[in-house]
Amino acid sequence: MTPNSRIYVAGHRGLVGSAIVRRLRAAGHTKLLLRTHAELDLTDAQATEAFFKAEQPEYVFLAAAKVGGIVANNSYPAEFIRDNLAIQTSVIHAAWRAGVRRLLFLGSSCIYPKLAPQPMPESCLLSGPLEPTNRPYALAKIAGIEMCWSYNRQYGTRYLAAMPTNLYGPSDNYHPTNSHVIPALIRKFHEAKQRGEANVTVWGSGTPRREFLYSDDMADACVYLMALSDERYAPLLGSDESVSGRFEPPLVNVGVGEDVTIAELAELVRRVVGFEGSIEYDSSKPDGTPRKLMDVARLQAAGWTARTALEDGLRKAYAEFASQAG
Repeated sequence: MTPNSRIYVAGHRGLVGSAIVRRLRAAGHTKLLLRTHAELDLTDAQATEAFFKAEQPEYVFLAAAKVGGIVANNSYPAEFIRDNLAIQTSVIHAAWRAGVRRLLFLGSSCIYPKLAPQPMPESCLLSGPLEPTNRPYALAKIAGIEMCWSYNRQYGTRYLAAMPTNLYGPSDNYHPTNSHVIPALIRKFHEAKQRGEANVTVWGSGTPRREFLYSDDMADACVYLMALSDERYAPLLGSDESVSGRFEPPLVNVGVGEDVTIAELAELVRRVVGFEGSIEYDSSKPDGTPRKLMDVARLQAAGWTARTALEDGLRKAYAEFASQAG
């Protein structure tokens, strides 16, 4: 992947996509192909194929997706499975038709079983039941991994799936009900501080453990993977199970390798925001998966490690939110 390579970043306005664009531009890449949803609806297979035929990208970062937290996943399960299946099917198929050299499919740690071994290795994919609250989204992402694997097997493509842990950072979604845990907490504590409230209520018991990766670190990992030499990239593509007899999907976990409880996270956000009140927990609300910690040994063996400490990342994220919230 050279500075003159034609690179398509699908979902370039989102949390991950915008970070990938920043990282690519910082590395001197000038031929970035970017389209808003209004310009190109990726659920439209014909429009997507026409775009690929016209623009002929060499590399694709597939970061476009319908995403949200527990409330959104519970409220709109049909949209989460339908839209994500449509987007990834359109893009992966069009990429093959256009002869794309490499494609990186972005997913989520929710692809792994609810009670997966901790930390979760790539090999535990499909080894148990999923967390019910986000199963439609998870199944769509699992289908995307299988699609990459199948196209590699049948057509000789070089498509890789990268599964990030929980992400946060610039361009995050701070919607009152449809956001993930960090932006939701930042908004809650900020608004409580502005109103002078005595306490903030956090969903669940506070005991589940979660791992969090700053979005710019995620982008750095994505660009690093796509720029690997053929010799180092090929082993990440797994194997054809019908030939090797081994379950080796083209899958790499992207995380930091350590986690915190939701209670510890809430306290960190409280401190970063400067809210002086107390924190209460509503145990009547769902906790979700007890723990989701990524096994990042495969990524580290490829030569990449996260750099941004959680509190440092939270301070950056809050500074951006506060500047926009006023």
